Amino acid sequence: MGEFAKAVIADDEPILRRHLSRALAEVWPELEIAAAAGNGIEALEAINTHQPDVVFLDIRMPELDGMGVAKALSKLEKTPHIVFTTAYREYAINAFEQNALDYLLKPLSEQRLEQACDKVKSRLAEISNRNAVQGQYDPEHLGSLIEQINLLSQPKPVEYLNWVKASKGDDIYIISVADILYFKAEDKYISVFKKSDDAPSGTDEYIIRSALKGLIHQLNPEQFWQIHRSTIVNVSTIDKVHKDFTGRLSVLIGKHKLPVSRSAQALFKGV
Repeated sequence: MGEFAKAVIADDEPILRRHLSRALAEVWPELEIAAAAGNGIEALEAINTHQPDVVFLDIRMPELDGMGVAKALSKLEKTPHIVFTTAYREYAINAFEQNALDYLLKPLSEQRLEQACDKVKSRLAEISNRNAVQGQYDPEHLGSLIEQINLLSQPKPVEYLNWVKASKGDDIYIISVADILYFKAEDKYISVFKKSDDAPSGTDEYIIRSALKGLIHQLNPEQFWQIHRSTIVNVSTIDKVHKDFTGRLSVLIGKHKLPVSRSAQALFKGV
């Protein structure tokens, strides 16, 4: 067999599917993109319909992820070559590269894509020279590949903020998150309140020009709770939680009384 081959692309992001298709047209003009799938179920249907030589398979997809597709294919007597795509930079990539036919790390590099295509071409040529069935994949090799890709599928440890940069007047301060009492969103900025360095019973206010919804994901959820759409509090600094006659809760931090939204009241159940 020459360089002519057939491929299926599986990725849940339409933009990435189009980008990969265009990139493949550049590095492997003879490759026919038979189908593009948005999830694992569609990928299996496309593979069954088109019998491709190679599948460019995203790891994380809805319905059935790339791992599920690979496991399903491993049960077949004849399967296409698999090139996994992933956005994860785990240490296991080095081990994975030694066992997989290949993988592509997002964002895609044209050089790496060309190398992956060369590997597929070489494997197809080997099979052709042995007069074997086109695209047949060694089940033991695929099983090893699945074990390695499992490492890639593990969620990457989250690194939370230890410090924030905030301004006060014309000066910029580096503030330890442990010293922060709470954050409060105000228009297009966030007010940061911390214990005053000059007056132990007082507070200092600083400004961060950011959105609260972006900040909350950078804070340790065991240390910081969003008690209102405009407020995130440092749990360790809460003095008490007050309930009024209507059942509404308020958090008291020093002299500050902060309302708790009804949707956030569940945070304090059993506390």
